[in-house]
Amino acid sequence: MSSVLSLGSNLGNRLANLRLGLEVLEPLKVSRVYETAPWGGVEQDDFLNVVALCPWDAAEAWRRAVLAETRAGRERDVRWGPRTLDVDVVWADGSDPALELPHPRAHERAFVLVPWRDVDPGAELPGHGPIARLAVDTSTVRLAQDQL
Repeated sequence: MSSVLSLGSNLGNRLANLRLGLEVLEPLKVSRVYETAPWGGVEQDDFLNVVALCPWDAAEAWRRAVLAETRAGRERDVRWGPRTLDVDVVWADGSDPALELPHPRAHERAFVLVPWRDVDPGAELPGHGPIARLAVDTSTVRLAQDQL
């Protein structure tokens, strides 16, 4: 079983928040850290983002994603608003009633596609094709100065 999770943070110590999330997720591989403009139209600071490849099926990936967000003090006040830690299950083997897999907007989000391509260049997003082909608009994504 395996899963692809996207982590982002734009509140507090962003790098520490990503590290906390990765401790909970216990990934097999992690992309480099990217800095990205916010998505969704809410005025806020830029995000730090990574993609993690994890050994979990959908149910366990979801459980760990929620646990990581909770440990980071995630509050859900504003949709697409600023957050200490956001963890999305992009793809996972199996299913879970809380998830729509693959993530319904992953194919249009450079902050998911570019780090995913970084960590697994030959990956494919089911229903959409190769990550390398999908990750063409990199205008909102840049390699972060600080790395894990």
